[in-house]
Amino acid sequence: MDYLDPQLKDFILFCVERRGREWPTLYDEMAMVAGGRLFRGLGYTELRQLGLSLGVNSVDKTLQLVEQAITQDQQIQPS
Repeated sequence: MDYLDPQLKDFILFCVERRGREWPTLYDEMAMVAGGRLFRGLGYTELRQLGLSLGVNSVDKTLQLVEQAITQDQQIQPS
């Protein structure tokens, strides 16, 4: 698995917690949260620097990052 910045992972999980995993609802939530800087003040620029672009051309990569964040979170959750 590729490295996933902890802040980016937390951002994704924050959005998943608010709206669930369903696509494109999750994408809309991530865009809204980033646009309003609702998670630790992170906006589009900061998220891009962490490796997440919410551009239409990057949807496949965004989906991969979402799955990676969820998988990592499930691995550390007690059964």
